[in-house]
Amino acid sequence: MEELRVVDTREGPISYYLVKKPVKNLNLRIDVRGRVALSIPLRCSKELGDELVRKQCAWISAALARQKQPHPPMPPLPSLEECRALFQETLERIYPLVEGLGVAMPALKLRKMRSQWGNCHWRRGYITLNTALARCPGELRDYVALHELVHFLYHDHGPGFYACMDCLMPDWKTRRRALRKYGEALI
Repeated sequence: MEELRVVDTREGPISYYLVKKPVKNLNLRIDVRGRVALSIPLRCSKELGDELVRKQCAWISAALARQKQPHPPMPPLPSLEECRALFQETLERIYPLVEGLGVAMPALKLRKMRSQWGNCHWRRGYITLNTALARCPGELRDYVALHELVHFLYHDHGPGFYACMDCLMPDWKTRRRALRKYGEALI
């Protein structure tokens, strides 16, 4: 159950949605619509959530300000068949980077997603890419495809994952930053 809360911070009042659920950590996020949400473990107090929002107020304010900056124009979404061809081409271009590391060519699935560009199902041998990614430049599709392929080697976002990304695509951080400007395509 969500509860809308307002916290006074040094940056001014911040409204956020608090959700208590069976999670291990406090998870603060801002969605593409500028909605601030915090998930906390069931055993945590609401006041602990308020305190985290106060501590992170500068980060929250900066993230909200970035979202208000002008975004690049969004081209229309191609058809599902065009998306499939585009993403298959991307996957075939990027796959050689991980092929020698023992990654089998995954199956490709497409789906409209609201909060992520792609995900990896390494146990089942497939990746899913968000159809909205077709509205982004090719180098950003390459980054997302590689990100998901590297999850076949490193299942989390630990140091090994990022070291592998650094090695295979040294400019991945620049591409990730650029991809954030296309967040409105997720809506």
